[in-house]
Formats: sequence, structure tokens, C-alpha cells
Amino acid sequence: MFAAIVVTLCMSTAHHSRAADAAPATNRYAATIAPAERFEVGGVLVERHGGKGRPLILIPGLASGSWVWQDTIRAFAPDHAVYVLTLPGFDGRPPAGPAPFAAARAAVEELIASRRLDKPVIVGHSLGGILALAVGEDKPALVGGIVSIDGLPVMPGAEDMTPPQRAQFAERMRAQVGNQPPERFAQQQQGYMRTIGVMDMARADALARLTARSDPASVGAWAADVVTVDLRPGLKAIQAPVLTIVPYLDLDSSQQGLTPAAKADYYRALMEGTPKLQVVTIAPSRHFAMFDQPQAVTAAIRTFLDTL
Repeated sequence: MFAAIVVTLCMSTAHHSRAADAAPATNRYAATIAPAERFEVGGVLVERHGGKGRPLILIPGLASGSWVWQDTIRAFAPDHAVYVLTLPGFDGRPPAGPAPFAAARAAVEELIASRRLDKPVIVGHSLGGILALAVGEDKPALVGGIVSIDGLPVMPGAEDMTPPQRAQFAERMRAQVGNQPPERFAQQQQGYMRTIGVMDMARADALARLTARSDPASVGAWAADVVTVDLRPGLKAIQAPVLTIVPYLDLDSSQQGLTPAAKADYYRALMEGTPKLQVVTIAPSRHFAMFDQPQAVTAAIRTFLDTL
């Protein structure tokens, strides 16, 4: 969940394992599928795969690139026009400008309008899921469905903060995350991936090397921006069906006293007011459920699409 990302990015990571020091010659998670088309909308990189069927828009999360969606592209491109986004400042892209969340929100809406996408389904991970919900609120008649993988309308743990408290927290985060050298940022990414990101440590180290390609200042700006967002008042405006995927790992959640049902209920409570809401738990899995349980995530998305 986004709160876990925020906490981990703001933590001090003294340990730096040999796995991060000795990067392998190749990183199998960095492999990309050649798109049929590549273009930009409002500073957002868009890669299109396939060209027929209901459009899917795939949005990665904080510090992530299109590599997050490799299995998803392979699964759905034969039957869908798949548009994969990479947000400014992430995965080697140029740095994000001011108010990146609002800018990306407008860019996704421009993509739908300029390409005349007919009722696209927006699939987002973490930050990408939050963006999907925002677009669903802004353009309820244009969005055909939303799948949010561990992305919620308000940062978990901050739902009871006042706007001034959120603003203060955001500025601390911007400074802590953004004002650090690349080596330090890479260490924090490794610590995050090993404790929150995925279950397998070798995979965690490989993925951390990919998220470390992002611009620290941009990651800080994005994180600060999203902390101030609270989409809950607008959830009632979403007309499209919404699927919220809840990753669950007993090793992590049991320490917080959360059973699978309790965690799902917490997510459902934060999504209260969404007219057509489905909540599905995928276990065992950490935040990047598409790596821990790729087949289960693909099956959940496919089942959801079949209901539209």
C-alpha cells in the first residue's frame, strides 16, 4: 500500500547488501516488449501494444516503469489495445514538474479524448490505482472500468489527518525523499523492496535496481503530492465498476493484527461510497502482487473484464 512506500522511503537504511553492490549483467525484469507505437501525452510516455478490443490503460506505481506490466501485456495484448504509461521522473524519464499528480491526471484524460478510446478500463498499481480512481471521478461517462492494485483514494494511516497536517507531512516527505544522492536512494529502494515490495529477496534486489533508475527529487515530489490527495468525497461519482485488489501476506499483516478479511474490510471502508465496488484478496503477496502472484492477478483482471 502507498503508506508502506512512504514509510519505507523515509526510513534510514544503514545496511547495504552485496546483492545491490554487484549488479548482474542482465536484469530479466527490465526486458521490454516492443510496442506497436510510442508517443507522449502531457509529458507521460505511452506505449501501445495490440490494437483491437476494449482499450486497457496500464499505470505503474511510484518509481516504476512499464516493466511492471510485462506479464499483463502478454496476457491481454492479443485481445485488447493496451496503452502502458510511464510517468514523469520514473524509470529514467525526464523529471516531473510541479503538481505532478494533477498533470498526470489531465494527461490520462487527454489520452482518452485524443485517441477516442471507447470506455477504456484503467488498471493501476499503487499510485497508478489512485490516478485511475481520480480519472474515474473526473470523467465518469468515459471510463469503462477501474482495477486498482493496492491503490486507495487516501493514504492509509492518513485518512483522519486534517489538510494542514497532510501538507506538513508532505513537505517533510518531499525533503527526506527528494534531497538524497542516487546511491542513498538506491539503498532505500532495496530496503523497501525487501520488506514491502515482494516476497523473494533475489527478485526484490533486481526490482530495486529498476526503481532506482527514477529521479529521487521526482519521487519525493510525487509522494508529497499524493499524500495531500483525498478522493473519498468524489467516489460516489464513479459510474464504472471498480475492482480493488488487496495483497495479503500473513508474515506482514499478522504483525498488525490483520487477518485477510480484516484487511479487505479496511480497504472496503476507505472505498466506501463507490457505487459498483468489488474487493478481491490475493495471497500470499506483498505490494507488487503482479510479481508475487502473476497468474492470480491476471485471472482477477480477466474475470473483472468478463463482467463489463
